[in-house]
Amino acid sequence: KAFYSLDCNDGIENAAIGWAQPSPEDHLIEKEELAEYEELIRRLYEAISSLPPMQARRVYARYMLGMKVKDIAAMEGITPSQAGKSIHATLRRLRRYFARQKWTVNL
Repeated sequence: KAFYSLDCNDGIENAAIGWAQPSPEDHLIEKEELAEYEELIRRLYEAISSLPPMQARRVYARYMLGMKVKDIAAMEGITPSQAGKSIHATLRRLRRYFARQKWTVNL
């Protein structure tokens, strides 16, 4: 038995093989979400560039590269506690930067 029939809804064959095109509304929503994401990334890089180099490197390693705190600490020759405290202080600093710019994000 066939699971899809040519007599059934328009485009069902395309949907079955993954060729379904998004509706114009879906396309606009996707485009808007992408623009919002790109703006968030731009703002985040701007905020990170305002940090002292060591803090920027640590927060970049932790959240952009996904490194563990203990690995960041080992790379820099400090204790994991020191690295963790520095990263948390950096996040507070980034929150303040976002607040001063009147940007909203959950950091």
